[in-house]
Amino acid sequence: MDSDNLKASESQRQALLGQLTAAEAALRTGLHATRGFGSTARAHMERAQAHIQEAYIAINEAKSVRSVQQLVDDLNRIQQVMEDTRRGQSQRI
Repeated sequence: MDSDNLKASESQRQALLGQLTAAEAALRTGLHATRGFGSTARAHMERAQAHIQEAYIAINEAKSVRSVQQLVDDLNRIQQVMEDTRRGQSQRI
């Protein structure tokens, strides 16, 4: 790859990282505004934030990252553990 192509590629990478940073900041702000809209909206925004963070890693770091399906599976497992924990706590009360 010649110097011009490297510069163009790096410019595109920086632009994408900037867009991901802006999107994450907007989601963080939006998460504070989800009160009153139920847990579904908040859950989708939290998942979107996880996807943005994973995309940032994929673009910014030279290592393999989880596929979208792996990320979704991991998030589902975490959610299940949290629900099981809540159920266990409520049964003890």
